[in-house]
Parts: sequence; C-alpha cells; structure tokens
Amino acid sequence: MKTLKTISIAMAVAGALAIVAVPVPALAQQGDLSLYDYSGPDRMERIVAAAKKEGTLTLYASIAQTDIAKLVALFEKQYGVKVSVWRSGSDEVLHRAITESNAKTYKADLYYDPSTEVEALSREKLLQPVNSPVFKDLLPGSVSEKRDRANVIVSVFVQAYNTKSIKKEDLPKTFKDLLDPKWKGKIGIEAKEASWLGATVKAMGDEQAGIKLFRDIAATNGMSMRMGHSLTRNMVVAGEVPLALTVYTYMADQAKRDGAPIDWFAIQPVIARANAIAIARTAPHPNAALLFYEFLLGPDAQKLLADLDYGPANTKVASPLKDLKFTLMDPAVALDERAKWETIFDKTMAGK
Repeated sequence: MKTLKTISIAMAVAGALAIVAVPVPALAQQGDLSLYDYSGPDRMERIVAAAKKEGTLTLYASIAQTDIAKLVALFEKQYGVKVSVWRSGSDEVLHRAITESNAKTYKADLYYDPSTEVEALSREKLLQPVNSPVFKDLLPGSVSEKRDRANVIVSVFVQAYNTKSIKKEDLPKTFKDLLDPKWKGKIGIEAKEASWLGATVKAMGDEQAGIKLFRDIAATNGMSMRMGHSLTRNMVVAGEVPLALTVYTYMADQAKRDGAPIDWFAIQPVIARANAIAIARTAPHPNAALLFYEFLLGPDAQKLLADLDYGPANTKVASPLKDLKFTLMDPAVALDERAKWETIFDKTMAGK
C-alpha cells in the first residue's frame, strides 16, 4: 500500500508514478456505463434521466470556494442533482484520491485539478474514459489520448504589478530588462513554479541561456519567493512585491475589478497550464458524474467561468484571453520532468 510519502516521491521522480504503481484494486460495484460511449441523438436526455435516478454526486476539487459554489448552484438549478464538494489544494486532491483507492474506499465521483495532477491519477489507472461529443469544441490538446481527462479552463501566467508603485510606461518589455538595477528588491515569484520556469526557458529556444538569465536576475536584483498564487497576488496588491512574475490573469483581473491597485502585462513567451476534469473509475454515481462532466465542458458552465475571468477550454465560448498568445504546458512532460525543474528552480531563483 502506498503512503503519502511514497506518493510525494512518485510525483517528484520522472515517470515514477508508472514505475512504483501497485496493482489496481478491485473496482467497486458500478452502475451502467453504456452512456459513456453512447452517441445517439437522445444522449443528453438519457444521461439526465440516469443522473436524476442517482440523485447526487461527489466532487473532489482544487478551485476557489466562491467559484465552485457558483458552478454547483447553476448545475443543481438546471438538473436537480445534488453536488457534494470536497475542496482542497491540488496535491491534497491527488493524495486523497490515491489513498482512498488503496484503501478501497470509493467516495469520489469526479476529480477537478491541474492537468498535471490529473495525469498522475491517469497513470494510477484511477480514471474512467469518456467519449463525448463536446470534445470537438475544445481547444487543441484538451483531451488526453486515453480520453480519461479533459481540460476545463486554461490558466495563463502573466506578470502583475502594483499600479501605485510602478508606472505602466516603466514596465519591462523582456525578461532581460529585469537585469536593470532599478528592479532591485521589487521582483517576486510563486515559490513552487518550477514547471513555469522549465516551460518558459524551453519556449525561449535555449534552455541553458534562459536558466542563466533568470539566475542573473535573481543574483542581481533579488527574488522574493511567496508560497501560493493567492498570496503572491495579495503581496502585489499590498505593494510588498511590486512586480510578480507568475500571477494568473484571472486572479489579477478579479482583484482589479474589486478596486485593488493591480494590473497585468505579458512578457513573451507566455506559459499557461490547464485544469482538467476526470471521472473516477470507481465512481459510486457514474451517470451523475457524467452529467456534471458534460455540464462543466458545455457552454453554460464555460460561459460562467469566462465571466469569472478564467480562460474557457470550449472554443464556442468567448474567452477573455482570445488576444493573448501563449504556450500550453504538456502535463505529461511537466510530470516527468518535475524533479529536474524543482532542483533547477531552487538553484536559479533562491540560489540553493
């Protein structure tokens, strides 16, 4: 049986989830899964009817409480199926899913987490493949080859600044501009964004030159490390970190709308990561889970997410990020190379 320590090690070693995986436990008794591949014209009607018979579902998610509450309220109003949400950080969702599977305790129907963590669950063979007509409407690369996860939103990393501390005309146009001594003591970064660094220097076209550039920036002007994206954004708002390198667009936009002195700009290359939805292979309520899955990828939920400043994965919905050019992280590569880039990140940004 895996312990949480084993899971953490597996997440940190390239490809280790596949290597150390224990045999998949016997599946819990499931309902009829025929609708997972059904493509008839009455598909949604059948899914709704089957979901209402089950009456409820349980979602494990790493998403802001206020945002998931709005999604759940809309879903319950439309379909009358109750949703129970266990919300925590992305690592905690991953750990709980694997721990419960090893204990043969099947509580979760769906998982919503960053695509890298969902890819880890896929390697543990904990996810149920789906064949959905909505897949054709999603951004390229949104659906895994095994069809066991699909991207819901795209979260784009941009640079955020305190508008009282920095004038717009003084903003850097390239990362190299951050070598200017005027930025000394003003730059910050989220402390766990090793994958962002890896994807950024790869997109620059020369990994070693990119690593050296960020190492020189940190050595010359310092790099304030803040744990958590919300905290990093809040430090910008407070002026304690006048310029942060890794803030999600939606977090900056939400704070700006509330009157906070924050705005964002984008230095190329711009990197994005997706959050994905997946159905548990041992879902106690498989049809209710399928209905919520379809709902989350469909136009109503995607429009609500866009209204909350997220980048919707569904191309049929207008995106607040439509004019922003970005590179989407490959979750499999990010997972395989996590240990490598965590080491490089610590040496580069913190000089460890």
